[in-house]
Amino acid sequence: MSFPQNRLRRLRKNETIRKMVEETKLSVSDFVYPMFVKPGKDIKEPIASMSGLYHYSPDTIIEPAKQIHSLGIPAVLLFGQARKKDEPGSDAYAQDGAVQQAIRNIKENVPELLVITDVCLCAYTDSGHCGVVRDGKIDNDESCRTLSKVALSHAQAGADIVAPSDMMDGRVKYIRQTLEENGFEETAIMSYSAKYASAYYGPFRDVADSAPAFGDRKSYQMNPANAKEAIREIQLDIEEGADIVMVKPALAYLDVILRARQRFDVPVAAYNVSGEYMMINTAADAGVFQREKIIMETTLAIKRAGADIIISYFADEIAGILNNA
Repeated sequence: MSFPQNRLRRLRKNETIRKMVEETKLSVSDFVYPMFVKPGKDIKEPIASMSGLYHYSPDTIIEPAKQIHSLGIPAVLLFGQARKKDEPGSDAYAQDGAVQQAIRNIKENVPELLVITDVCLCAYTDSGHCGVVRDGKIDNDESCRTLSKVALSHAQAGADIVAPSDMMDGRVKYIRQTLEENGFEETAIMSYSAKYASAYYGPFRDVADSAPAFGDRKSYQMNPANAKEAIREIQLDIEEGADIVMVKPALAYLDVILRARQRFDVPVAAYNVSGEYMMINTAADAGVFQREKIIMETTLAIKRAGADIIISYFADEIAGILNNA
């Protein structure tokens, strides 16, 4: 049948019926809120490149973690900084590192809040690369061994989920084996499976103090032109033991999120990254967009593409909107 028997506007005529037939719905439980930890005490420093966000020390992160939990957001994702950088990034797996201390503090004070930890070396190596550099090149397998030590240190501190973001080949297998061998078989892995070499990470480089000292990350992060390769990466990570897979960034790669959702029966996460966050913030502050509407429409697109989990710097703001709806 066609017009006039079919009039699709019948289902749009008022807010009640629009809500009733709405296909995609956001829930506070969809979100993960990223947080940034640095060594020291009594630190709460605004992040210049990312408005509204802060660096916290392990002691001061407790109160914002409580606030996130009070909003109904189920999880935080922790990123750390080194006290001192070196070639192997050894501070990344120190038991008294900033992230390890923050994990223990959050789990002691907000035990119901899931703690996810970024597992990478870029903020800890003197090269600024995500792996261990040997003779001017990234040593893939040595990097995997080091990353598995980082993941184990996070699990020992109480992390619920470890999230390798380095894009080394085989790192999920190394981490899964290390966790199993040390009695952490219940610690989940959320792998940054399809992480692209993206210009959208620009503001984050300042946050993590992690810009490469030489070259770039194109030999391990993915070519933005490739989508079929992303499916291969995701497939391999699942076979190696990943419990959740991730596409990063989100907005420029909605098609990859959709392909992952259609192909795999595992939870799919998407990271609404720093550049995407600041594009919206900057435009909204300039009056180009209505802030709440553009945030919700953008996030809905990520959900509609197929993301089960959305990692977003807007998570607290979105939770407030949803909780008051």
